[in-house]
Amino acid sequence: MGQERFKRLGKDSFFGKMVYDRVIPRDHFLMRLDEVIPWQRFTDKLVKYYRGGAKEGRPPYDPALLLKMLLVAYLYNLSERQVEEVANFNLPVKCFLGLAADELAPDHSTLTAFKSRLVENGRLGAFEKLLTEIISIAREKGIRFGSIQVLDSVHTVADVNVEKDKRRQGKEGKPPRDANAKWGVKGSRRLEDEGGRVVEQKEYFYGYKAHVSLNAESGMITSLVHTPGNIYDGHELPTLLEKDLAQRLPVSIVTADRAYDDSDNHELLFSKGIHSAIRLHAYRIQKKDPNKDVWLQLQQSASYQHGLAERYKIERKFGEAKQQHGLRRCRYVGIVRYAIQSFLTAMALNLKRMVLLLTGVPFRGRARALA
Repeated sequence: MGQERFKRLGKDSFFGKMVYDRVIPRDHFLMRLDEVIPWQRFTDKLVKYYRGGAKEGRPPYDPALLLKMLLVAYLYNLSERQVEEVANFNLPVKCFLGLAADELAPDHSTLTAFKSRLVENGRLGAFEKLLTEIISIAREKGIRFGSIQVLDSVHTVADVNVEKDKRRQGKEGKPPRDANAKWGVKGSRRLEDEGGRVVEQKEYFYGYKAHVSLNAESGMITSLVHTPGNIYDGHELPTLLEKDLAQRLPVSIVTADRAYDDSDNHELLFSKGIHSAIRLHAYRIQKKDPNKDVWLQLQQSASYQHGLAERYKIERKFGEAKQQHGLRRCRYVGIVRYAIQSFLTAMALNLKRMVLLLTGVPFRGRARALA
C-alpha cells in the first residue's frame, strides 16, 4: 500500500528531522521502539478494515499512526484526550508518530472512530491479530520463546460506583450502568474472628477478568480471553492453549494455579503431549484412594516442579499492568471495550519487553519520559 493514500506528515521536513536530531537522544525508549518494529506491517494489516482499502474518499491517517498513538496512551497510562495533548506538545512522541514539530496530531475522536472501525469490521479478532503480529515480529527478531506457558487471570474493576448504581436501579428503575460486569472472587485472606479463631474471608470485585497466557522465557503475553468476573478460570485453559498452539509456540509445559486443577484440563494436556504443572488441590494427594498415586507421581516430576517455579512471572506481569498501565480499573463500560483495553495493555507490555531484550533500553515511565 503506497503512502500516498494517507495524509502526508512532516517528520522529514525542516520542522521535523533537524529538530528531532538535535533534541531527542537516540536511546530514548520511543526512538528505539520505532526502530525495532516494522510499522508498515501494521499498515498492511489494518488497511483492510477501511472502505475500499483506504482508496476511496479523502486520504485518512495511516492506521499504523493511530495504533502507535493508542499504544502511547497505554504505555504512559493516558486517556485518549490526554494523549492528543501529549502528541501535540511532546517532541519524542511527535517524532515517534512521524509528525513535524509544528504539526497537530489526530484528535481523540479520530482514535475513537479508529477503534470502532476495527470492532465493526473485525470484531475483537482485529485486536487479537495485532497481538499475534507483535509475537511474530519478536520471534523474527530473535527473541526466544521457551517451552513453558504460564496461565492465570487478572481481574479489573468495572467503571461503576456500585452503591450509586444500586440506588439508580432500585429507586429509579434504571438498568445497570455496565450490564456485562459481574461479581467475582479475587482472592481470600486469613483473619482472626472475635473468638481468636483464624478464618478465611473471601474478597470480591465487580468487573471482568482477562485470562492470560505468558511465555515464561520471553516474558511476553501470547494470548488472551476476556470474561465477566464470575467465570471459572479453569474453563478458559483450552481456549488459551489453542491460541498458543495456533501460533506454533514450542509449548511442552503448562503451569497454573489451583483454579485450573480440573481433570479435563490435565487430560487435555496429556492428549497433546504437554506436561501439566497445574498446582494440585490437597485432596488429590491426601485422599485414601489408590488413584492418588498418579497425582503423587505428577507432583514429584521434574516438569511439574520446573513449571511451578516459573509461575511468579505472571503475577509480576499483572502487577506491572495494574500499577503502571491502568488495568486495575476499566476505562469504559462493556466487555468489548474492556477487551480492547486489555489487548492494548498486553501490546504495550510486550513492546516494553521487546525493546529491553533487543536494545537494552528500559522503559522509564511517565514522569521521566514525558516530562
